[in-house]
Amino acid sequence: MEALVKKLLEEQNNEKIQKPNCQTRAGRSLLAFYLQTKFKQIINHDKKFNKRLILSYRDEFLNNFCDRLINRPNERILIALSGESASGKSTICQQITKCISKHNLPITILTADNYFNDISDLIQKYGNFDLLRDSGYDIDSPNNFDLAQLKQDLLELQQGNDILSPEYLVNGTGKSKPKSIPVKSNKIIIVEGMCSIYDEIQEIFDIKVYVELDDFERKRRFINRAKTRNQDEANALKHWEYLQNSGKKYVIKNKDKCDIVINGECDLEYFSHMVEYIHLITNNFYEA
Repeated sequence: MEALVKKLLEEQNNEKIQKPNCQTRAGRSLLAFYLQTKFKQIINHDKKFNKRLILSYRDEFLNNFCDRLINRPNERILIALSGESASGKSTICQQITKCISKHNLPITILTADNYFNDISDLIQKYGNFDLLRDSGYDIDSPNNFDLAQLKQDLLELQQGNDILSPEYLVNGTGKSKPKSIPVKSNKIIIVEGMCSIYDEIQEIFDIKVYVELDDFERKRRFINRAKTRNQDEANALKHWEYLQNSGKKYVIKNKDKCDIVINGECDLEYFSHMVEYIHLITNNFYEA
C-alpha cells in the first residue's frame, strides 16, 4: 500500500484529474465510477499483503454506495465501525485520529458507548457495577442504550448540523451526562461501538464495517487491558464470559449485514497508508 501511495503522490505532482461537475448527475456518476475503480484496485493490492486488512465485502456494496453518492450527494457519509469487545475497534480509531491530525482529514469519530443509559441508580442499589452484572442485568442489551437519541443525533450530523452527544462516565458510577461532548458534522462521520449495528439504527449508515478477531487474541487483549485498570483476573474472566455471550446475542448475528469485514490484527502502519491512499484518491482533482 505504501508503494501505491508513493505512486499516486508522483502522479499527483505531475498531473491531477479534472474534477467532474458534481452539481450534475452525470458528473457524480463519473466520480462514482472513478472511486469504484480505485476501490477495486485497493482490494486487489490488499489481497497480496500477508496480514490483509479487508477480509471480505458484500458483492452489492460498491454499487449501493455509488448509488448513494449519485442520488444523495449533499449528505454526510455515515460509517458504522462495530465488532465484539477487544476486537480492535478503539485501536483502529486511534490510528484514524493520528491520520486526521497528520493530513487534516474531514473525519469525525463518535463513540457510541456514550449512549449507554444512565444506570447510576441501579449501581447504587446493587453496590457496584460487577454486582449489577452478576444479578443478571444485561448491560450490552439494545435496551441499555439510548438508541433513539443516537439515531436523532446521527440524522442531525447527516444533514450537516453539529451536535452535543451525551458522555457516559467510565468510572464505575454508571452515570451519563446529557449533551456534554461537542461533535462536529464533518464530511465523514465514523460511529465506533458494538451498538452501531444493532437493528434499531443500522440502516441509517452508508457503510457498515465489522472488525473481526479470533477469540484467543481477543481474550488475551481483554485480560491485559483489565490488568492496566487494576481489575483482578477472576472478575475479568467473569466479565469476559459475559461479553462472549452478549457478543453472540447482539453483535455476531449482524456481521453478515455489514458491508466490509476487516482484520482486527492488521498492521497499523499499513492501515495508515490505506487511509492516506483513500484520502489522496478522493482529492486528486483540479477544478476546470
